[in-house]
Amino acid sequence: MRQSCPPTARRVAGRALLAVAAVAVPLAGPVPPADAAAARPVALASAAFPLAAPVSDSQTRPDQVRDEQWQLDELGAKTAWRSSTGRGVVVAVIDSGVDASHPDLAGQVLPGYDLVAPLGGDPDPVGHGTTVAGLIAGRNDDNRGVVGLAPDAKILPVRVLDDENRYDDALIVAKGVRWAVDNGARVINLSLGGSGDSPALAAALDYAFARDVVVVACTGNLATSTNSKVWYPAREPGVIAVSGLEKDSENLWSGAITGRATVLTAPATGLVGARPGDGYWRVQGTSFAAPLVAATAALVRARYPEMSAGDVVNRLLSTARDIGPTGRDDRFGYGLVDPVAALDAEVSPVGRNPLDDQTSPGVVGFGPAPGSAEAEAAGAGADPLGGLTAPRQQSQWTARPAGSEHDSTPERLWTGAVLFVALLTGAALMVRRFRRWGSR
Repeated sequence: MRQSCPPTARRVAGRALLAVAAVAVPLAGPVPPADAAAARPVALASAAFPLAAPVSDSQTRPDQVRDEQWQLDELGAKTAWRSSTGRGVVVAVIDSGVDASHPDLAGQVLPGYDLVAPLGGDPDPVGHGTTVAGLIAGRNDDNRGVVGLAPDAKILPVRVLDDENRYDDALIVAKGVRWAVDNGARVINLSLGGSGDSPALAAALDYAFARDVVVVACTGNLATSTNSKVWYPAREPGVIAVSGLEKDSENLWSGAITGRATVLTAPATGLVGARPGDGYWRVQGTSFAAPLVAATAALVRARYPEMSAGDVVNRLLSTARDIGPTGRDDRFGYGLVDPVAALDAEVSPVGRNPLDDQTSPGVVGFGPAPGSAEAEAAGAGADPLGGLTAPRQQSQWTARPAGSEHDSTPERLWTGAVLFVALLTGAALMVRRFRRWGSR
């Protein structure tokens, strides 16, 4: 015959189980409304922290996506736009491609170059490059969606990352840099990198410097690195190496790589970015700090069209908001990029890039990028990299895009599940004891 618990034991056991339930619910997180999934656009279905862009009651009120772009306030975007919006400046996004059909990028993207799938296909199968492009030049002609820090600049997309957001050879990035230079880029953004140096990419960067182009690159993320060394090409002399800050603070993001090569910092977490199609997602990484600096360079180049790239770089460094130890340091470089000061401050010209310590910019004998008119005129026998024959890079050059979706959900759910099991086991043991006690 099965023994039943006495009334007192039942009450205690019931209270224990209620306590378990009370603790388990907050650990699992809030339960969304029943119609939340139905209200969410299909384009957001797989995003870790998707942001629906609901239609506002008034056309004059910004939507949720616009509300969450805290970096614009942090960097004084509205004040900066009184002086410059980046109009007339081409920024090359050398990345995973760019979805030019996204509502926030429509009309902002120029014909580009796909070094991964030249026969065509998905313009950005990963989404990384689309997010970077939106942070630079997302449209500002309405109150919805992502707006870039240089909303009137144009994006020149160059795809070098494959469907897995990787590249196995720095030579492909070098080719992309050279093509961008030959096709009108005045600023180049490289939100990628690796641990090993590359002679081919170094030569391509020299090619850009010699042709008056500003180059910006991210310092890298700890989560996708085998060491804490600033990535290449960010540590190449002459490149503006950008690390990242936590949201609404002057603290370095805990996932950011930084070091002696760091030049500037910019917001890197809690950012909302455009996603291929018509969606949005929250992202984090130095990948998304770098384009904010590239956009600032575009603002400066638009306001001072005759200013050399070296003086643009010097202006960004001279006007940065000093954070951390006084002066340049290994964590923050010269400090937080300051678009307003970069546009309006009095800065004496220097006539050269203060970051480039090489005595002779450019490499003698390096010709135009493949596909350009100059290359075609040079004849069919020309070396596709302008005279350089370089070995393929080692496996250490596997691509690292330095950015990801901002997602803490899995860790939170696992922690909640473990605690739930522990509490449930404890409650079961209590019930068993009360049963034994009641049977005596």
